Amino acid sequence: MTQSASLSSIVDRLMTAKVAVVGDVMLDRFVEGSVERISPEAPIPVFTVRREESMLGAAGNVLRNLSALGASGNLWAAIGDDAPGAEVAGMLATVANCDASLQTIDGRQTAIKTRYIASGQQMMRADRETIEDIPQECQDAIVAAVEAQLSTARALLLSDYGKGVLVEGLVGRLIQVAREKACPVVVDPKGTEYGRYRGADVVTPNRQELAMATNMPVGDDDETVAACRHLIQSAGISAVLATRSERGMTLVSQDAVHHLPARAREVFDVSGAGDTVAATTAAALAADAALPDAARLANTAAGVVVGKVGTAVVYPEEIVAAEREGALMDADAKVLPGATAAERVTGWRRQGRRVGFTNGCFDLLHPGHISLLRQARRSCDQLVVGLNSDASVKRLKGDDRPVQNETSRAAVLASLADVDAVVVFEEDTPIDLIRALKPDVLVKGADYTVDEVVGAEDVKSWGGEVVLAELLDGHSTTETIRRLGK
Repeated sequence: MTQSASLSSIVDRLMTAKVAVVGDVMLDRFVEGSVERISPEAPIPVFTVRREESMLGAAGNVLRNLSALGASGNLWAAIGDDAPGAEVAGMLATVANCDASLQTIDGRQTAIKTRYIASGQQMMRADRETIEDIPQECQDAIVAAVEAQLSTARALLLSDYGKGVLVEGLVGRLIQVAREKACPVVVDPKGTEYGRYRGADVVTPNRQELAMATNMPVGDDDETVAACRHLIQSAGISAVLATRSERGMTLVSQDAVHHLPARAREVFDVSGAGDTVAATTAAALAADAALPDAARLANTAAGVVVGKVGTAVVYPEEIVAAEREGALMDADAKVLPGATAAERVTGWRRQGRRVGFTNGCFDLLHPGHISLLRQARRSCDQLVVGLNSDASVKRLKGDDRPVQNETSRAAVLASLADVDAVVVFEEDTPIDLIRALKPDVLVKGADYTVDEVVGAEDVKSWGGEVVLAELLDGHSTTETIRRLGK
């Protein structure tokens, strides 16, 4: 069986995977804005806030990744009795196929990382957090709950961000429970003392973490392997999966070494990539994959996720497509699922780009369509086209339409330089897609009035603009089909 087919079969099994997760949870906040002047009060920039977004970070992002992969997960973590803690709890409750059990601790600050971004550049990060061991009674409750959960879960993932949940005594107890249940243990580590993870099946340090934990050079393959072997012997860990940025990953076990080349063609943001690696590895092991195959799957997933912005997740279809093509889906792969398109739009916006949206059936592309798309692209930096599915076109145009199926129509649109992304939608109107993407500009033909444009009020509500494009007379798909029928 080829490697591609092997990984595809693992992806198909991920929906059966169940992973128990213990670790630190936090909020990742992104504040986007602009800087146009220096403060008169001090020599500092004045940051004008335009948009704010909050996402689950750390172990919360691990849970999001498990859900996106189609796996199920249970998370145990700690929050403060504060508004950010309530926000974390509310966001975790929306993660599909996953549950969260949160220990609420009085006086604890729920961890928040706030990133300020202007013109696509991160200007500053502000952290609010409590770094303090959780009480013994909380540790005991987590051990008891995880022990019960491991009767059905097939892997344990420890997501350690050093905020006080995974204290040394608790880590050892959890690993012992997992070993008794014959469940593999994956650790996303923190700090320099890896002896606390003794008995784990695999740890996933990045290059810098590996160097700090071993006090050894990790510049090339041989140095990395030597450092991993030192860690295995000194800390009593079965294997090390080291992530090495542009050099890919290296998996070292007692008797084997696997070097996995980097899969990303373009790196936008490495935030949360470690969460994706740990989640994918654990999910694959829970789906009974061998560790080398789990590592290859994680390597491909990491290549996808670093091409996105923020604490993003990766979906099974993206992994399959990336593996089948032998590389990360790049800018030429413009036909996207709705969720992927939303992430890409978020990335563009954080880079300071103005995002436009237009939609239609685009059956038998003609000069009128080209004119509309060209005008739409002139009004923005990146253009997303919503495309009615075949079923949607039939409902709108009749049973004899479309002439070309949605795959063909999407491919033709994606080949145009003015189009940056194409999303097929099943509904009669694109309103749900518009609300998900939140474009800065909504473009429609001038045969509509602004009041008639679907989504116009929504776009204006978040400060966007509605543009009516001039129509090019004498061009119609319906008229073309009529002529062909003569």
